[in-house]
Amino acid sequence: MGNLIEIKNLEDYKKAIQQRSILVFSTTWCPDCHFLKTFIQQLVENNPQWTFYYIDRDQMVDLCIELEIMGIPSFIAYHEGKELSRLVNKLRKTQEEIQAFIDSIDE
Repeated sequence: MGNLIEIKNLEDYKKAIQQRSILVFSTTWCPDCHFLKTFIQQLVENNPQWTFYYIDRDQMVDLCIELEIMGIPSFIAYHEGKELSRLVNKLRKTQEEIQAFIDSIDE
Protein backbone atom coordinates (compact mmCIF):
# COMPACT_ATOMS: atom_id res chain seq x y z
CA MET A 1 0.00 0.00 0.00
CA GLY A 2 1.82 3.09 -1.24
CA ASN A 3 5.21 3.65 0.32
CA LEU A 4 4.39 1.64 3.40
CA ILE A 5 6.88 -1.00 4.45
CA GLU A 6 5.17 -4.37 4.78
CA ILE A 7 5.61 -6.32 8.00
CA LYS A 8 5.28 -10.04 7.44
CA ASN A 9 6.55 -11.56 10.69
CA LEU A 10 7.01 -10.87 14.40
CA GLU A 11 10.71 -10.12 14.01
CA ASP A 12 9.95 -7.29 11.56
CA TYR A 13 7.21 -6.02 13.89
CA LYS A 14 9.58 -5.92 16.87
CA LYS A 15 12.16 -3.97 14.85
CA ALA A 16 9.59 -1.54 13.47
CA ILE A 17 8.19 -0.52 16.84
CA GLN A 18 11.62 0.54 18.08
CA GLN A 19 11.57 3.64 15.88
CA ARG A 20 9.03 6.39 15.36
CA SER A 21 6.55 4.26 13.50
CA ILE A 22 2.91 4.17 12.56
CA LEU A 23 1.54 0.73 11.82
CA VAL A 24 -1.40 0.56 9.45
CA PHE A 25 -3.55 -2.55 9.86
CA SER A 26 -5.57 -3.42 6.78
CA THR A 27 -6.60 -6.24 4.44
CA THR A 28 -6.97 -6.74 0.72
CA TRP A 29 -10.75 -7.27 0.83
CA CYS A 30 -11.84 -4.32 3.00
CA PRO A 31 -13.56 -1.46 1.08
CA ASP A 32 -12.64 1.12 3.73
CA CYS A 33 -9.03 -0.04 3.52
CA HIS A 34 -9.07 0.46 -0.25
CA PHE A 35 -10.32 4.00 0.38
CA LEU A 36 -7.03 4.65 2.23
CA LYS A 37 -5.14 4.07 -1.00
CA THR A 38 -6.54 7.34 -2.37
CA PHE A 39 -4.54 9.41 0.14
CA ILE A 40 -2.10 7.26 2.15
CA GLN A 41 0.82 8.46 0.01
CA GLN A 42 0.05 12.07 0.96
CA LEU A 43 0.01 11.14 4.66
CA VAL A 44 3.40 9.47 4.33
CA GLU A 45 4.85 12.49 2.50
CA ASN A 46 3.32 15.01 4.93
CA ASN A 47 4.68 13.20 8.00
CA PRO A 48 8.36 12.42 7.30
CA GLN A 49 9.09 12.19 11.02
CA TRP A 50 7.25 8.84 11.01
CA THR A 51 8.00 5.58 9.24
CA PHE A 52 4.79 3.95 8.03
CA TYR A 53 4.33 0.18 8.02
CA TYR A 54 1.59 -2.02 6.64
CA ILE A 55 0.30 -5.18 8.33
CA ASP A 56 -2.24 -7.37 6.56
CA ARG A 57 -4.49 -8.42 9.41
CA ASP A 58 -5.35 -11.69 7.69
CA GLN A 59 -1.66 -12.61 7.42
CA MET A 60 -0.83 -11.77 11.06
CA VAL A 61 -4.03 -12.71 12.90
CA ASP A 62 -2.34 -13.73 16.16
CA LEU A 63 -0.53 -10.40 16.48
CA CYS A 64 -3.73 -8.49 15.72
CA ILE A 65 -5.62 -10.46 18.37
CA GLU A 66 -2.85 -9.72 20.88
CA LEU A 67 -2.99 -5.99 19.97
CA GLU A 68 -6.80 -6.03 20.02
CA ILE A 69 -7.13 -4.92 16.41
CA MET A 70 -10.74 -5.85 15.87
CA GLY A 71 -11.60 -3.26 13.24
CA ILE A 72 -9.81 -2.18 10.12
CA PRO A 73 -8.33 0.02 8.91
CA SER A 74 -6.58 0.86 12.17
CA PHE A 75 -3.41 2.69 13.19
CA ILE A 76 -0.99 2.37 16.11
CA ALA A 77 1.95 4.71 16.74
CA TYR A 78 5.10 3.43 18.47
CA HIS A 79 8.45 4.73 19.60
CA GLU A 80 11.20 2.86 21.43
CA GLY A 81 9.01 -0.23 21.67
CA LYS A 82 6.17 1.57 23.45
CA GLU A 83 2.72 2.25 22.09
CA LEU A 84 2.12 5.99 21.98
CA SER A 85 -1.39 6.18 20.60
CA ARG A 86 -3.95 4.25 18.58
CA LEU A 87 -6.80 4.88 16.20
CA VAL A 88 -8.50 1.50 16.24
CA ASN A 89 -12.08 0.95 15.14
CA LYS A 90 -14.01 -0.44 12.19
CA LEU A 91 -15.07 2.91 10.74
CA ARG A 92 -13.91 4.44 7.48
CA LYS A 93 -11.30 7.08 8.19
CA THR A 94 -10.71 10.27 6.25
CA GLN A 95 -7.34 11.80 5.54
CA GLU A 96 -8.22 14.63 7.95
CA GLU A 97 -9.09 12.21 10.76
CA ILE A 98 -5.86 10.28 10.34
CA GLN A 99 -3.80 13.48 10.18
CA ALA A 100 -5.50 14.72 13.35
CA PHE A 101 -4.60 11.41 15.01
CA ILE A 102 -0.96 11.80 13.93
CA ASP A 103 -0.86 15.42 15.10
CA SER A 104 -2.22 14.41 18.53
CA ILE A 105 0.48 11.81 19.28
CA ASP A 106 2.48 12.63 22.41
CA GLU A 107 5.87 11.16 23.01
